[in-house]
Amino acid sequence: MNKSWNIVFLAGLFEIGWVVGLKHAYNVGTWLLTAFAIYFSMHLLIIASRKLPVGTAYAVFAGMGTVGTTILGFTIFGEPFSLAKTILIAILLTGVVGLKMITSEEQGEHAI
Repeated sequence: MNKSWNIVFLAGLFEIGWVVGLKHAYNVGTWLLTAFAIYFSMHLLIIASRKLPVGTAYAVFAGMGTVGTTILGFTIFGEPFSLAKTILIAILLTGVVGLKMITSEEQGEHAI
């Protein structure tokens, strides 16, 4: 796995954090952590987009956030499990993995 994809992965983890933070922040400290996660996730996505195609990087980032947030909702926050939702998330995850597999870092570089 190359450096730019590692950065997208890390950005996706921060995205999961800020999405959860938007729902569960309850004081100034947790709101500050949420704001930090928003900033850091976007900053990392911008860095990764310098080497990767922006559409593919964003699709992987958003898909990762969706999958991670949904899994946390089921497992930690007691949201009701839905087979239909799980199947649709699996389809989304398949698309995200497929995009990552067919995209190289060189495809996103552009001469300036």
